[in-house]
Amino acid sequence: MNLDSELIDELSLLRRFSMGGSVAMNVQDNPDPAVTAAAQRMFAKGLITASDGGQLTDSGHEAIGHMERLINLLDPPLEPI
Repeated sequence: MNLDSELIDELSLLRRFSMGGSVAMNVQDNPDPAVTAAAQRMFAKGLITASDGGQLTDSGHEAIGHMERLINLLDPPLEPI
């Protein structure tokens, strides 16, 4: 598995969804075409409800759960003082 720029863009957008809670997101106002393209790919994969953002689907929520667990595994805990 390669971590190409498209996958990184999708993960970054998924992270933005996770930080926004249950709020719908619209990426049309974002000037970065990579963000718009990532949203379209995520919609095609069934992770979000609209090609321009929308809300997370059940699969999108599941993906966020996996991503957050991975981040927690890779992010070392703070050392006690």
